[in-house]
Amino acid sequence: MIETDYLVIGAGAAGMAITDALLTHTDATVTMVDRRHAPGGHWIDAYPYVRLHQPSAFYGVDSTPMGQDAIDDTGLNAGYYELASADDIRSYFGGVMKHRFLSSGRVRYFPNCDHLGQQGFGSRLTKETWDVRVKRKTIDTTYLEGSIPATSPPPFEVADGVRCVPAGAIARIDQKPENFVVIGAGKTAVDTCVWLLEQGVAPDAIRWVKPREGWWLNRRFYQPHTLLPDLYRGIAVQLEAMAQAESIPDLYRRLEAQGFFLRIDPEVAPSMCRGAVISESELDLLRRIKNVVRLGHVREIGSDMITLDQGQVPTTTRTLHIHCAARGLARPALRPIFEPGRITVQPFIWGFACFQFAMLGAAEAMLGSDEEKNRLFPPISYWDANKDYLTAFLANMANERARAAHPALAAWAKGARLNPLGEIGRYSDHPSVIEARDRIKRCGAAAAGNLVSLVRPTGRTD
Repeated sequence: MIETDYLVIGAGAAGMAITDALLTHTDATVTMVDRRHAPGGHWIDAYPYVRLHQPSAFYGVDSTPMGQDAIDDTGLNAGYYELASADDIRSYFGGVMKHRFLSSGRVRYFPNCDHLGQQGFGSRLTKETWDVRVKRKTIDTTYLEGSIPATSPPPFEVADGVRCVPAGAIARIDQKPENFVVIGAGKTAVDTCVWLLEQGVAPDAIRWVKPREGWWLNRRFYQPHTLLPDLYRGIAVQLEAMAQAESIPDLYRRLEAQGFFLRIDPEVAPSMCRGAVISESELDLLRRIKNVVRLGHVREIGSDMITLDQGQVPTTTRTLHIHCAARGLARPALRPIFEPGRITVQPFIWGFACFQFAMLGAAEAMLGSDEEKNRLFPPISYWDANKDYLTAFLANMANERARAAHPALAAWAKGARLNPLGEIGRYSDHPSVIEARDRIKRCGAAAAGNLVSLVRPTGRTD
């Protein structure tokens, strides 16, 4: 029988950030169980050319910095702070596990294991199982776990003889294709198209099948350290637009005009906003792809035809079809994050995932009752439709003031490495910060009131 204060299911970014906070702020013991062979969650399975959407400074666990805090001077990220690669992230989490967690003597880690419910967990490699007695809480980081192309079959039929591979496989192909078909509209598809173009593939050799068009966050407004004034200005830009918008599309138009939101095709109205980040350099590259198919989702790839919801397009057996289509982040019914004997990890603010995860660990350590914790941390669904951005932002505005008024949480957030605005005091005299601060004070209340109107069922969405 294993006895532990906390049982953490999953050793991805959420489980690692929460465990790190518990080690910092409590004397608890933690047992971590993960089905993968190493810590890092979906990064273990990620395609090899993937990078963080956000700078490395905003990612990882709070106690251990990631990266060198360097600004890139070459490539599509030139002028911005470094973006960790999949290898960087896997190495980082492996180091945190070894040097921070296991060396503490308070963490036990069981890779290649499945959680079996109250009875414990079992190895995926042997018949061994372990009973576990959890003295405080089980922390479930898998409730909102989504699927990725690397570990999920295509959500469409593929005929015999058709070349169809997940995104990661294109870095290892041994037969030169005649053409490429990229299937998907999310960040995996964007990364795949960018990588192909960077490798010298001609834009007219790429057909991009996009069931939807998306809004993308401009990386310029998500920078740390010396570029933090732009992040702060981005908050002001959002609040001003939210205060003035007459409808949801009008809000996006205003934010696009300010460069906050980007869209790849300026002639197509986006219908989704998942909070992913790209740069303007990437945008310019992606716009070179002119062969874009907008006929809904792929239903079947045959030897000479791709069948979609709303029609067909030709293909050949010499074409490489790249599967970038998966359901992504899950959106099950929300439940309280804190319950007796259980923490169910869910988002509660817009963006900056690792900061949220670390804050949940700090809240578990510092706050009293589950009732108090749930008052301060009501969950929200992961965003998908355009309206979800507004509801997520509004929820954060409604609860951030209460969290900021809690002395222990406010002190923790002020000193947290992962807090995106933690260093803003250093730039209080920066002209951009002074101007943004004035806009925030002027527009904050009006933005909150207008958002309530816009997200009502009767609010204007046209």
